[in-house]
Amino acid sequence: MVESRAERIVEVPGGGFDVTISRGGASRTQRYDQVLVAIGRRPNTGDLGLEHTRVVVDDRGLIRTDETCRTDDERIFAIGDVTAGPMLAHKASREAKVAAEVIAGHPAAFDNRAIPAVVYTDPEIAWTGLTEREAEQQGTTVKVGRFPLSALGRARSMGRSDGLVKVICDPESDLVLGVGIVGPQASELIAEGTLAVEMGAT
Repeated sequence: MVESRAERIVEVPGGGFDVTISRGGASRTQRYDQVLVAIGRRPNTGDLGLEHTRVVVDDRGLIRTDETCRTDDERIFAIGDVTAGPMLAHKASREAKVAAEVIAGHPAAFDNRAIPAVVYTDPEIAWTGLTEREAEQQGTTVKVGRFPLSALGRARSMGRSDGLVKVICDPESDLVLGVGIVGPQASELIAEGTLAVEMGAT
């Protein structure tokens, strides 16, 4: 349920959990087999002494950087979960490479147009680039193509035809702006979608 709050979770002897959920001033208790708590993450920049530098930290605790991963204090670089963008290991690795190259005096910039993300469920969920929801929030008009895996011979022969591939494009140029995949091996297939966005494929 959206816009709800888990007020209390009690483990039930013999298995399960009684969860009290409140929504709009009303609350109810329901029993579940499993409970997953996923409340998000935030940067841990509070006790680094950044107030003694020219580093700018926003109200969410994120350190402001430019495309070279340099902060407002030219002697200090920041990468990974303390900077804006998705908190993903492959993003941090790429930023680390950029920062190291800049420190070594080489021309480099974090100029990625798409950063893939994956949810390792069954079936897997993966996306890269612009999503439909982001396009709507930005007021961007997009064209969306959908392909159900039930129409794919390989998926049917594997007995795994659940899922789909969604391609988000610019309606004028057909430029690929984003890709979403739900299905087996989505975590591997999303690399193709990322390549399409990065290279400006249509």
